[in-house]
Amino acid sequence: MFANTPLPDPQQIQARLRQIFPEGTSDRNYLVSDVATKTIFTMIYINAVEGEETPVYLTPKHVYRMTEEQSRRQDEAARLHYVDLCRRPSYLPDGRRWYQDNTREVIRDETLRGGFVDKGVILVDNSVPTSSSKGRYILSRHFAELFTLEDDEFDRQIKAWQEAHLATPELVRIRIISDRRATDGDIIVNLPDGTARRLGPGLSSWITKAVIEEFALRHLNNPAVLWISESGRTVTEEDNAFMRQIGVMIDQRRLLPDIVLADTEPGANLIIFVEVVATGGPVTTGRKEDILSICERAGLIREHIAFVSAFEHRDAGPLKRRFSGIAIDTLIWCAAEPDLLICLRQNEEIPFSLRNRQP
Repeated sequence: MFANTPLPDPQQIQARLRQIFPEGTSDRNYLVSDVATKTIFTMIYINAVEGEETPVYLTPKHVYRMTEEQSRRQDEAARLHYVDLCRRPSYLPDGRRWYQDNTREVIRDETLRGGFVDKGVILVDNSVPTSSSKGRYILSRHFAELFTLEDDEFDRQIKAWQEAHLATPELVRIRIISDRRATDGDIIVNLPDGTARRLGPGLSSWITKAVIEEFALRHLNNPAVLWISESGRTVTEEDNAFMRQIGVMIDQRRLLPDIVLADTEPGANLIIFVEVVATGGPVTTGRKEDILSICERAGLIREHIAFVSAFEHRDAGPLKRRFSGIAIDTLIWCAAEPDLLICLRQNEEIPFSLRNRQP
């Protein structure tokens, strides 16, 4: 397939990998990394492609022994010679190597097994033992063909490949995130009471909209919005009035919450404080205790108060960076998976009157 045509260079491969596996794809970091990019390049380089007349099965050493100089020698003889040389245990290639031998496990466990094999990108010859020095991995022909297409045709084919190989929850996450990024200008938030708020453009506003329109409707019986704050804008007097009605006096200089929701279903009596995490912080232990203190002074019962840290999606950088700082006995919710609640539970403090959750 690539014998008589120029090979796609690593930069082109990575650009297409990022389109094939957009944000919302599970384990995306394994699929679009530098190691992933050069693994795909190497498989094409050595002819480790399903359906070829004389296919070669890849082993991690094909990747970590590759050099910049070797990668530019793209005539068929040079590529076959590289495969032959890699069979020799003592082979040391000329030039600047892409990786050292100690990346073997990263290539095998993260890129191949944890990434491409699970997505059907790479097929495994299970007749070869995992401990063997022989190659076990070959690139799916359908996937390899994506790198031969002109840009217009690639754009048409990418969706078909995604629908054939990505799981339904991934496709839903990808669509939600894609729809969000296609939104320009101010964001209109539809409140449960039928009114609307206009928020400025940006990720924080989009997550805020999702919390109110998706989280509240899915996980509360009779939701109400008591408070919305937005960076750089004054909190409305209406929101202040709602909070005063329940006796909670918010220090806007120190403890300004992003969203406060209530479940007004008879018997629920639930107040939910939500932190929207785009660039700011989640519900930390200190922040949780400060808000609880204010609520208790207002006569609210601790068991009727819940805390949620809201993120864009589970693979988002802010969630990975902030996870260890999120308070125990709080919830994590992601806009790209609106039915899912992640519970950091240590004891019985979290009220289980939220819908769709089991203790």
